[in-house]
Amino acid sequence: MQLFHLLREFFQDIKTQKTRAILTMMAITWGTLAVILLMAFGTGLGRQVKIGVRGAGNQSIRVFGGQTRIRYKGLPIGRDINLMMDDYNMLKESIPDLEYISPQNGTWIRMRNGDKIASTWMEGVYPDFEHLRSTHARPGGRFINDKDVEERRRVVFLGVEIAGELFGSEEPIGKTFDIDGVPFLVIGIMPNKMQMGMNNGPDTRRAIIPFSTFQSIYNYRTVRSIIVKPKNVQVYPGVIRQIREMMANKYRFDPKDEDALGMWDHLENEQVMMKMFLGINIFLGVLGAMSLIVAGVGVANIMYVVVKERTREIGIKRAVGAKRRHIIFQIIFESLAIAGMGGLVGVLISVSLVKMMWLMPAEEGVMQFLGRPVISTTVMGVAFGVLALIGLLAGFFPARKAATIDPIDALRYE
Repeated sequence: MQLFHLLREFFQDIKTQKTRAILTMMAITWGTLAVILLMAFGTGLGRQVKIGVRGAGNQSIRVFGGQTRIRYKGLPIGRDINLMMDDYNMLKESIPDLEYISPQNGTWIRMRNGDKIASTWMEGVYPDFEHLRSTHARPGGRFINDKDVEERRRVVFLGVEIAGELFGSEEPIGKTFDIDGVPFLVIGIMPNKMQMGMNNGPDTRRAIIPFSTFQSIYNYRTVRSIIVKPKNVQVYPGVIRQIREMMANKYRFDPKDEDALGMWDHLENEQVMMKMFLGINIFLGVLGAMSLIVAGVGVANIMYVVVKERTREIGIKRAVGAKRRHIIFQIIFESLAIAGMGGLVGVLISVSLVKMMWLMPAEEGVMQFLGRPVISTTVMGVAFGVLALIGLLAGFFPARKAATIDPIDALRYE
C-alpha cells in the first residue's frame, strides 16, 4: 500500500513537471545508451582484434635464425645461425610442454590452371601448422595430414583469395593444377579470416604443401623457421628459456644474445593488444558515464523544483507526525524512479540495436574489422550501478533539504 502511495505521488509530480521530467528522462536514456553501446562496441572490437592476432599466430612462438652480436668463448661476432631439420626434432623430443610444433620453409612460386596464372608465397609445413596459424579448412576439404608428409604427396591447401584467382567460381577441391611446372591436387580451401600481422602476404593468398614435398622439390638445406605452441600460458617463459638455452648450447652462442636466435612471441603481442583495448574500453566507459552524470544533474534539478513546489505539503506531513526519514525516502524514491525509467528505455534500445547488428553478416564490410558489439553482464551491471548511484545522489541532497524544512515555516510558505 505504501508503494502504491509513493507511485501515485510520483506520477502526480511527473504530470506537474511534464516537460522537465521528459527531457530529464531522455537525458538518462541517452546516457545509458552511450554507456552500453560504447562498451559493447569496445568489447566486440577487442574480441575481433584477438581473433585477428591469433589468425597471424595462435599464441605461438616463431623461432628463426639470426647473427651473433656478442663474443662467446673466443668465437667472433657476426656468425650466421641457420636452423636445421634436426633442430625441429631436438625441440620436439626435448620439450614436453609443447602442444604443437612445425618446421616452416617457403618460397615465391608461379601457379597455372589452364589459361589462369597467379604468383604467391608457398610454404612447406607439418600438420600442426593448422593450429599454429589458424589455417582451418572450410567444409568439404581438409588440411595436410601425417600421411601427406610421410608419402611426400603433391597436395596443396589454398587460401580462398588465391583459389579464386585460379579457379574463379569453380570448386577447386579435387582439381589439379601446376605449381612451378609440377602438378598438385587441391585438398582444401581456407576461408576468409581476420589476420593482424603477416609476412609475405595474407594467408588467404597462401599455398601450403607438405614439408617433405617442399624439400624434395626445392632441396633447401636449412629451415626458415620453427613454430611452436606451449600447452598453456603458464609454461610460456620456461619454454622460451629452454629453446634459447638448447640452441645456444648447440650453436655455441651466448644465451643472452637475442640477435643470434630470433623469437616472435605472438602471445606477448596478444597481451599487449588486449591491454591497449582494455584502456580503450575504460575510456569509452568514462565517456558514457559522463553523459549519465550530466543527466544526473538534470534529475537533481527537477527534484529541487519538486521539493520547492511541495513545501506546504511537506510541512503538513511533518506537522501530522511524518518523520524526516519518510520525507527523505519519498524524494530519493522519486529520483531513483526517474533514473530507472530513463535507464530502462536506454537498455531496451541498446539491446535492440545490438540484436540488429548481429543480423548483419560478420564476414563482410566494416563488420569484419569492427566485430559485432557484445553486451556483457559486467557492462549491464556497471550501467545499472551507475544509474542507481546517480539516482541516489540526485535525490539525496534535495531530500535532505526537504527533511530540514521547519513545519511552521512550511505552512506559511506561499
